[in-house]
Amino acid sequence: MKTFFDVQQLLKQYGIVIYTRDKQTDIALIQMELRTLYEYGLVNATDYKQALFLVKREEATHE
Repeated sequence: MKTFFDVQQLLKQYGIVIYTRDKQTDIALIQMELRTLYEYGLVNATDYKQALFLVKREEATHE
């Protein structure tokens, strides 16, 4: 996983598609969904940390 798009594709594997037309809202929802997937054991710790890093990087570019 190397890009924000890769994070979106990871979520899509679980039937999660997020698009609200507001990038900040999308980012917040993606973070919540990632946390839920991790808590339920569907995403391993390495992928979770990498995905969060990419989401936070995307958030920093859209502030």
